[in-house]
Amino acid sequence: MRGWWQEITGLVLPVDCAGCGRPRTELCERCRCRLGGAATARRVRPSPEPSGLPPVWAAGTYEDEVRAVLLAHKERGALGLAAPLGAALAGAVLAAVLSGAGVRPVLLVPVPSARRTVAQRGHDPTARIARAAARELRRRGLPARTVPALRQRRPVADQSGLTAARRLANLAGAVAAAPGQAALLALAPVVLVDDLMTTGASLTVSAQAVAVAGGQVAGAAVVAAPRDA
Repeated sequence: MRGWWQEITGLVLPVDCAGCGRPRTELCERCRCRLGGAATARRVRPSPEPSGLPPVWAAGTYEDEVRAVLLAHKERGALGLAAPLGAALAGAVLAAVLSGAGVRPVLLVPVPSARRTVAQRGHDPTARIARAAARELRRRGLPARTVPALRQRRPVADQSGLTAARRLANLAGAVAAAPGQAALLALAPVVLVDDLMTTGASLTVSAQAVAVAGGQVAGAAVVAAPRDA
């Protein structure tokens, strides 16, 4: 219900650009371009780089307008931003796929969010962006399918404020393939997707979970990563 109400509200009430605040547009063209895409996607590596982290590609840089847009979608429920964020993510997926010698078709597997967090927000930001990215990839001729195959199987502490090592320890053993999903993960190479990469801990444990389930991770793609990654 909350998600439905947020979408209707966005249609009938005046909004300002989520990135720069320009009036009467949910996302201005300048901020849309700042999100990036295939042309701007870059290979990113956190420091320190966790062992087992797959190659990660980011469409944009997590700062200024890009940061504001991601937070508006994730924390303030600006659901209309899923489409442009998904388009940016699709560009990063294309970079990841092309770096892997043209893997196709591709399964987009979102990094799982905690159930309580999804309930508090009223939506699953990563899954929503992943679905938008898959639609954009299909529009561009790349067979793509979103498979929410992973889940958190135990509670984890809030990751904010934790060091890279503590994030890995916090997530160790917490992510696994959902029941009945192992067969799907074996159908095609997997690209893990998320809205943001900071330390790489979530992508690392997600890659491990896919491998345990018998899937092959071709790479990972995110909307944004820090400039120094």
